[in-house]
Amino acid sequence: MSRPLEDTLFGAPSPQARALTRLMSAVSAALLLLLAAGVVYQFHTAGQLEARFWSFFAWPTTWAFLAKGLLGTLASAAMAALIALSLGLVLLLGRQARTRLVRWPSVAVIEFLRGTPTLLLIYVCFLVLPSAGVKLSTYWMITLPIGLSTAAVVAEVYRAGVLAVPRGQTDAARSLGLTEAQVFFSVVFPQALRYIVPALVAQLVIVVKDTTFGYVVTYGELMQNAKVLIANYHSLVPVYLVVAALYCLVNYAISVASKRLGRPMH
Repeated sequence: MSRPLEDTLFGAPSPQARALTRLMSAVSAALLLLLAAGVVYQFHTAGQLEARFWSFFAWPTTWAFLAKGLLGTLASAAMAALIALSLGLVLLLGRQARTRLVRWPSVAVIEFLRGTPTLLLIYVCFLVLPSAGVKLSTYWMITLPIGLSTAAVVAEVYRAGVLAVPRGQTDAARSLGLTEAQVFFSVVFPQALRYIVPALVAQLVIVVKDTTFGYVVTYGELMQNAKVLIANYHSLVPVYLVVAALYCLVNYAISVASKRLGRPMH
């Protein structure tokens, strides 16, 4: 007797399916290990794993230089994230406004920022604004474009969360005599945040990655400092491996912090 379609799609997997999943996982892990071994062998053949390319990592000055770049990355990413989260909320409120004079400009701003590459916005701050007499520091030349570009995406993420909140929650809050602002900020938005934590985390990770555009304006972030080390010590692979590990640690910390925000309230 065949299983119903709902059970097949959403039910617990059968023993055969679990065995197949374990087999595929083992095969995938083996392929990844072989790929990693091949990459390491190629690095070894090219001489990139020789001790002389790693020796300068034993110097405190090297780590101090990388730490300075990491602090620059975190400072830019934190401010860009703050701009994106706050401006995204403003754009969401504008998009949901009943007045067309507020709703249409908000939609236009969202669509414009979503459709414009972050790098292009950086070039505007770097080349166009100074020619118009507006001078920004390298920090703001990288932070402001990233924040603006991300804000448009965050506004749409917020909207998805708000639409996911059951309509009954809004109706129940209104029946208690709450104003529209109280309904949104006290009932709807807190619940919406619980739905969109994974999407927000993904955007915060992208913000951290986008700070690597700092080379355009010579902002002292992690990748910019890494390039200085590569130029001085001709150690391409080791430097990039260490920098990649640092980025992974930062993104992992963001993920861990987000799990606490995503826990249901009791």
